Amino acid sequence: MSDDPLRKGSGRAAGEVPVLTQIVNDERAPRRMVDNAALEALARELERAVLERLGPEVHRVIEEKIAHKLNTVLGQALDSVRADLTISVIQMVREAVAASVAHALAKPDKK
Repeated sequence: MSDDPLRKGSGRAAGEVPVLTQIVNDERAPRRMVDNAALEALARELERAVLERLGPEVHRVIEEKIAHKLNTVLGQALDSVRADLTISVIQMVREAVAASVAHALAKPDKK
């Protein structure tokens, strides 16, 4: 038997393709222990880096959405104020005309 990894586990027929587990050793290297302080520092640095890169774009998107929403709400509020103001002006003009007419009719004719 040769040292060729493709020939290991040679219970295969000639020309048969080996599967990955027959070629690669599945033993994993032992994990190094990382202390919590190092993990926290790494997490803070990763968070800072992500926010630094995405922050301006997130800010722009939020501003666009807020601007759109504000324009809609302000437009509706302005329409409402305009309608209320129109009604108020019409009412004041009616009252002023009525008062003027009443005052003119109440005066005795001084000729």
